[in-house]
Amino acid sequence: MGRGRDNREYGADPSAGNGPVSRHADSSTMGVARHLGSQGRMPAWLKVTAAVLTVLVVAGLGFAGYWYFRLQSNITTAPLNAGDSNGSGTNDFTGRMQILILGSDTRDGKNSEYGGVDESTGYGKADVMMLMDISADNKRVSVISFPRDLLVDIPQCTDPETKQAYPARSGIMINEAMAEAGIGCAVDTVNQLTGLEVDHFMMADFNAVKELSNTVGGVDVCISDAVYDPDSQLRLPAGTSAVQGEMALAFLRTRHAFADGGDLGRIRAQQGFLSSLTRKIKDDGTLSDPGKMLKIADVVTQNLTVDEGLASVPSLVTIGNRLKDIDISKVAFVAVPTTPAVTDVNRLQVAEPAGSQLFTALREDVDLTDPTAPTTPSPAPSETASPSAAPTETAPPAAPYDKAIQPVTVANGTGVTGRAQEIVQALLAGGFAQTGQFAAAPVEQSVIYYGPDFADVAADVAAVLGIPATQVLLAPAIPGVQVYLGTDFMSGTAYGAGVTLPEDIVNQTAGDSVCQQANPVLIVQD
Repeated sequence: MGRGRDNREYGADPSAGNGPVSRHADSSTMGVARHLGSQGRMPAWLKVTAAVLTVLVVAGLGFAGYWYFRLQSNITTAPLNAGDSNGSGTNDFTGRMQILILGSDTRDGKNSEYGGVDESTGYGKADVMMLMDISADNKRVSVISFPRDLLVDIPQCTDPETKQAYPARSGIMINEAMAEAGIGCAVDTVNQLTGLEVDHFMMADFNAVKELSNTVGGVDVCISDAVYDPDSQLRLPAGTSAVQGEMALAFLRTRHAFADGGDLGRIRAQQGFLSSLTRKIKDDGTLSDPGKMLKIADVVTQNLTVDEGLASVPSLVTIGNRLKDIDISKVAFVAVPTTPAVTDVNRLQVAEPAGSQLFTALREDVDLTDPTAPTTPSPAPSETASPSAAPTETAPPAAPYDKAIQPVTVANGTGVTGRAQEIVQALLAGGFAQTGQFAAAPVEQSVIYYGPDFADVAADVAAVLGIPATQVLLAPAIPGVQVYLGTDFMSGTAYGAGVTLPEDIVNQTAGDSVCQQANPVLIVQD
């Protein structure tokens, strides 16, 4: 019965007036409880505020979700490599990152107005090829341009779609590297040429340039004289102009408007355009403005192909976050040093030793804007000597000899293409004119071997290169002197002296405003 009474006290209708409930009607203790219902109700203004906030949160989530899926669905992907490599495995958030940036000359889809599809067979060619190298501390960026006329060796590549394998080829223009087996073959070619391991790639088409330049409101470019190029339809007055859309594309594509009308003048103009674009984005605070970033991201991703490692919105955002606070004076634009090719003067080949010096500096993560800054030292020489050689014996002073006729060969055991040529150039400068070179098995320690009666020549060769006497060894089977380069001598021409770079290797930084020199043939009156 007590249980029934409790139900009556706390569950009965007060208006009934029966005992236990009405008995507490005037109690101050119960008075508080009696008015809880009216005081606990949410005020109207708070209800409205809560409703508005709820709508905003839901709308915000919906907006974010819409943009995420839109951007994600925009992205097109392709494999990073077309050979045996699987990338470097770098940490995109904290590690050094190298991205190969390509401009495709494909004429399908939105790009059909720039020519027929037959002008870009297969996967198309790379109209632009640049390697962007972001340091691990996000304090500097190097952008290295590869001339499209550069002759290189293309490794064996397999088409990821057809699985057809294409054999390695030599003396091929680098812009053809992706034509048969896709973008991954271009990445493999750059890896082989430079000795690097590219982490990612981004490939944009003609439309991307137009839309990006429109989105940022134009990019300022400068040219020395008024120019008109009928091929690209570039027409600009002398001085600074803001280009966007078709004119921006024409500025980047023209082959004849700048310098002597060759590929190197075109590269400098492209670097000037990117420098100006970098300054504009930096000055406008674009990388810190979500609204502006969304517009750019939407435009770019609609015209972009990336490797699987970059095939997500967060991955692309990571790159933007890493670049947003960089000092633009530490964004260096460089071109691979070249010279007219021996096999075809209308093509280019890597100039030595400058090319090897640049690639070595990149491998060793040198600040190209300040090559004297500290770098990671080369590994210490191995204490293991060749079993076929004997330590140098003390000998009486030798009679004078003619350096120009002494046989000196360079064995390249560094694994770096072109490294031997760099040392040959140093030997020629030292007076040793009879030189040769060949590829050799990789070794850790650099050694100078010499045959009978060549101890004095070996000592002088060692002096030219700065190799210590303890690494100058007698090898009776050697005809003359042999410089066997190891991985402890990967760069420079002075052993242990660090990286040597060609003078003026940096064309400009993103902080420089450079006016391009017009090709005299295409100069017109304003």
